[in-house]
Amino acid sequence: MTEAILLVGGKGTRLRPLTVYTPKPMVRAAGVPFLTHQLARAHAAGVEHIVLATSYLAEVFEPYFGDGSALGLHIEYVTEEEPLGTGGAIRNVADRLHSGPGDPVLVFNGDILTGLDIRALVDTHETTGADVSLHLTRVADPRAYGLVPTDDTGRVLAFLEKPQTPQEIVTDQINAGAYVFRRSVIDTIPADRPVSVERETFPGLLAAGAHLQGMVDSTYWLDLGTPAAFVRGSADLVLGRAPSPAVPGRCGDRLVLPTATVAPDAKVTGGTVVGEGAFVAEGARVSGSTILPGAVIEPDAVVTDSLIGTRARVGERSVLTGTVIGDGAVVGADNELREGVRVWCDARIPAGALRFSSDQ
Repeated sequence: MTEAILLVGGKGTRLRPLTVYTPKPMVRAAGVPFLTHQLARAHAAGVEHIVLATSYLAEVFEPYFGDGSALGLHIEYVTEEEPLGTGGAIRNVADRLHSGPGDPVLVFNGDILTGLDIRALVDTHETTGADVSLHLTRVADPRAYGLVPTDDTGRVLAFLEKPQTPQEIVTDQINAGAYVFRRSVIDTIPADRPVSVERETFPGLLAAGAHLQGMVDSTYWLDLGTPAAFVRGSADLVLGRAPSPAVPGRCGDRLVLPTATVAPDAKVTGGTVVGEGAFVAEGARVSGSTILPGAVIEPDAVVTDSLIGTRARVGERSVLTGTVIGDGAVVGADNELREGVRVWCDARIPAGALRFSSDQ
C-alpha cells in the first residue's frame, strides 16, 4: 500500500460556526488540524502518496501541509469546482494516482477519528481478492446509520438504508468510512457529475456481481460531524483513548500548547487543549474542552465539554456547558450557556444577558 485518497471537500455545515472560516478537516483537534492525525496514521501504516480531494475553502490546505514532506509523505491537491459527492470526488482525482489497475488504493472520509488497523484492512482486501473492501464497525444503536450485513466470510450482502422499524435492524454493522479500492474499480465511477459511493457506487457494484468485502474493526471510532463529537474526539486524543502519532505532546489530563498560559490556580482537566497564545485566568475551571489559539477564559469562568474559537473570550464567572463559541466572539461576564448553544463568529453577548437559571 503506497497511496491513498483523503476526501476533505465537505462544507461541515453541522459544525458551524467552527467551519465558517475553516474547513472541517482543518479545525484543530488535540492541538493540530484534525487532518494531521489522519495523515500521520496513514504514513505510519506505510502510505507514501496521498491525494487530497478538496472543495470548500480549498485554498487553505496546501499552504499548511505543502508537499507533505514534513510528515514523510508526498501530498497532491485536487479541487472540485462543484461538489461531486464521495464517489465523484474519488473519480475526480484518479489521474493523480500512480497505481496499476490491480493495485489497492486506500480511501478515507475526512471526518472520521478511528483506531482502524489500516494494514489489516489492506491485507484483508488482498487475501480475499476483493474489488472493494470496507471498514465496518459495530454500534449499539444502528438506527442513525446505513447497515452493511455480511456473510460468514465477511462478504458484503447488501447496503441497507437507515432502519425505520426494529424488524429492519438486521445487523449492528455500519460503514465506517474507510475503504480499499482496486484501482480499476475507481475508473468505472462516472466522471464529472456528483456520485455517492454509499448510495450509488457500492450498491451498483454489488448488483453487478462485484466482490465487496467487509472487515469489522471495532476499535475506537467516532464521526466528528457535530460540535459535541468534535470536542469529545479532541479530548479522547489528548487522553490517549484515540490513537494518533500527531498529538503534539504527551497524552494526559490536559494539553497546554507552547505560548499558552494557564494560571497556577486554574483547573484544566478532562483532555482539555489550551491552544497557542490562549490564556486561562485564575480560578477558572475548564474540563473536556478545546480552547483554540488566542482565546481567553477570564477569572472564575467554568467551561465544560465546549469549544472556544480562535481569539474568542469567555467573561468572568460565566458558565458554559456543551457550547460552541465562534472565532472572535465575546461572551460577557455572568452568562450561563448550556448544551447546544452556538455563538456565531465575532458576536457579542453582554454581561448577564443569557441564563438558564436565576441570577442568585
